[in-house]
Amino acid sequence: MSRKVWFRNIGPGALVAAAFVGPGTVTLCTLAGVGFGFDLLWAMALSIFATIALQEMAARLGLVTQRGLAEVVRAEISHPVVNRFMMFLILAAIVVGNAAYQAGNISGGSLGLEALAGQHHLTVFSQPVNLITLIMGAIAFLILYFGNYKALEKVFITLVVLMSFSFVLAAIATKPSLGLIAKGLLQPKSPDGSFLTIVGLIGTTVVPYNLFLHASLVKEKWSGLKDLKAVRIDTTISIILGGVVSMAIIISASAANLTDVHSAADLAEALAPLYGEYAKSFLAVGLFAAGITSAITAPLAAAFVAKGCLGFNGNMHSRAFRLVWMFVLLFGVLLSSFGVKPIEIIQFAQIANGFLLPLIAGVLLWVVNKKTVLGKFVNTKTQNIIGMAILLLSLSLGLKAILKALGAI
Repeated sequence: MSRKVWFRNIGPGALVAAAFVGPGTVTLCTLAGVGFGFDLLWAMALSIFATIALQEMAARLGLVTQRGLAEVVRAEISHPVVNRFMMFLILAAIVVGNAAYQAGNISGGSLGLEALAGQHHLTVFSQPVNLITLIMGAIAFLILYFGNYKALEKVFITLVVLMSFSFVLAAIATKPSLGLIAKGLLQPKSPDGSFLTIVGLIGTTVVPYNLFLHASLVKEKWSGLKDLKAVRIDTTISIILGGVVSMAIIISASAANLTDVHSAADLAEALAPLYGEYAKSFLAVGLFAAGITSAITAPLAAAFVAKGCLGFNGNMHSRAFRLVWMFVLLFGVLLSSFGVKPIEIIQFAQIANGFLLPLIAGVLLWVVNKKTVLGKFVNTKTQNIIGMAILLLSLSLGLKAILKALGAI
């Protein structure tokens, strides 16, 4: 495959990779590296494998049916009570949940800009407002409002490449041991106190809304079954690239030999005296890219989910579609700008997502095995074995998310 053809076939996968490498992932990978060194790299590798498997199923479903995952689920569940429950749960977890998490996306990206440009505030009705978060929100709004799919694709490919270079260069700057990296990847370990971090690394990579986003986006780029190979190449390469970014963050934090670090922004500040301002700049730019990509994909995914669940017509520029992503974006910007922490909403979203991930993984496996939906493109036996293993994993992740939200752990 020529380089020109290769680049032309990269698209929706880049948006999926950008979506899971957000500020939450960056922070969790930083804490994993600081707390456990290279020992949890295997968990990220496992997460990437699971993500590729599930996202391939969702992408194949979207390509063959030319419908989003929510649309297929709504059409295939015939029992009215079960159907309504699933639609409610999906809407609640994705739309409301993404609105709550959007504040974290905006705030995380703002930390990257602030590391480079400093903090700037405005006073509105005697209330300090973070100017950087308003700038982040404005950038996300303009890209979503004026961009079509092709424009979004170019923006995200650029941001993913920027994010990749930034974090990988930061990791290289710390001069890590290649032997220890290989050991962390190939020898699974569970150091004392690492279990929840391992679960978190998997949970922050295998996310429900990416399955909906991917199934909807493939039909924006491709229209025929002849493109299935290109879809799989795009999915695999893009998600591996996202995984490399996550691993580079773990490596940066591990090799720096730091102890008092709570976020990637702290890591950027801490690396400066050890490895120079350029290391800090690499991390700051990467954090900004991670924040802005998630700040765009979260509202976009919410809009696609609402479209599928509620069945409204129109494309990405329709009024109903825009109203959904505007709500999610505005909600996040307001909470982030005024420093509000929507704990109750986030707890609700965690509980809903805890139910949703295993449910959607199970429903996805059910749908991709239906010949009435996919014909000869149903899952193979190997794909089903992998899918069942991921389903069991998602059940444990869902239970952990629910218990954590309820304050049980």
